[in-house]
Amino acid sequence: MSIHANIEILSWESDFFKRKTAKLHFAPDAPIVSLAQLTEYDLVQAKIATANTELIDAMLAMGFWLVESEIDFCLNIASCVKNHSAELVVAAEKDIELLQTIAATAFSHSRFRLPWYQLVDNARFYSVWLEKAVKGSFDDGCLLVKNVQGDIQGFVTLRKLAVEKEARIGLLATAPTHQGKGVGKQLMIAACQWCERQGVERLRIATQISNIGAMRLYSQMGAQIESTAYWLYRGRHDPI
Repeated sequence: MSIHANIEILSWESDFFKRKTAKLHFAPDAPIVSLAQLTEYDLVQAKIATANTELIDAMLAMGFWLVESEIDFCLNIASCVKNHSAELVVAAEKDIELLQTIAATAFSHSRFRLPWYQLVDNARFYSVWLEKAVKGSFDDGCLLVKNVQGDIQGFVTLRKLAVEKEARIGLLATAPTHQGKGVGKQLMIAACQWCERQGVERLRIATQISNIGAMRLYSQMGAQIESTAYWLYRGRHDPI
């Protein structure tokens, strides 16, 4: 099977990780991708629906590796806010340093992981994402959950989408010392409250299929599964 795709150079990621990185966008009328083209990049990414087994097999035959399985949920805001309420606490720039310490270790098993990305680069990536979210220059904002002592227990970042009345959670994490205290649910409730105030009707959130706890939480909140996909990578050199 020939693979028809347009190759997008990911300039920001290439600069940030100091690796020439690209992503494939599949389309029937796109040019056929050759091995010679792929070897021009340090890393090539592709996201494929799990049902598209023929394309997945073709990608594996071209030297791609399965990196992560992803499941995407969609939550109806009206049903969420009807049953839950929370006080919104918006992160400020003074919170960034502490939040970065949480972000630096919270996502080590994401698709930006070993052996494709070094742990230090993973930590740096999510720390920058968190800072940009607090400042509103990437995600639109960052919400916090605190305990009665005022300690930050977790955070969630959100951004509005181009699709009308939709938003997406970017990052959601609980501080290591506050795991198992229901912080994730409080963060989801806060996210729903934010969406209602922003006129958003549907909230999207993706997680790894291996993250049973997150999937259980989103289902309990009333979110429905919208899609599943695989992330595949091909490096200039075999990572294994």
